[in-house]
Amino acid sequence: MATARRPRLIVAADADELARIAAERVMARLDACPGEIAICLAGGSSPKRLYQLLATPSWRGRIPWARVHWFIGDERFVPAGDALNNMALARAVLLDGNAPPANIHPIPTSAGNPDQSARSYERELQEFYGATRLDPSRPLFDLMLLGAGPDGHTASLFPGDPALDETARWVVAVPTANVAPFVPRVTLTLPALASCREMLFEIAGLDKRAILTRLLNGENLPATRARSIGETVWLVDRAALPEDFGD
Repeated sequence: MATARRPRLIVAADADELARIAAERVMARLDACPGEIAICLAGGSSPKRLYQLLATPSWRGRIPWARVHWFIGDERFVPAGDALNNMALARAVLLDGNAPPANIHPIPTSAGNPDQSARSYERELQEFYGATRLDPSRPLFDLMLLGAGPDGHTASLFPGDPALDETARWVVAVPTANVAPFVPRVTLTLPALASCREMLFEIAGLDKRAILTRLLNGENLPATRARSIGETVWLVDRAALPEDFGD
């Protein structure tokens, strides 16, 4: 697989259509994989509507739960049951009661500090992958879900953070977040995020228009640097598009 040079842009009419298109792409990936499937979930509020849709009976029944492993791209260093915990949202809305517990792979936050948490999750990813080095011909994830923050961050990779230049580690600690909540984070690095067959960004809402404009202009931000070794898709709704887009 060669690294995609440019993302594919898909425009949805609104947030509901965006969630439906995202769900269809999730299903397409599931249908394309006859064996074990690895999906890396996004944190924050962006994917909540997608998770809610996938949890409805008509979609939930199409997911081969026994074969799907659920990971997460970043986590806030708070207890697992904390309202700020990214995986807690995914579990409450979609995973608990559907996915086998052994197939849910949260970033541990009970370790002594974020770096210990990052190293623990890196070991878990490597054990699942079966190697300590990523092979471009064998992606770690079948699907990577991501969002873009108001400063252009993705996962917990923030503009100007040294973690952006990490090439050896798969997971690192981020002591200081650029945006609220201002708690330490643990995040996959760009090489780990890239190791996927498809990277799907969800960017929706008028409040994302300013940052989407910067991303579309190719500004050097973490969300523009995140690229799949397979396909990279920016799924956006019309509210997030610049007013003059397409003129």
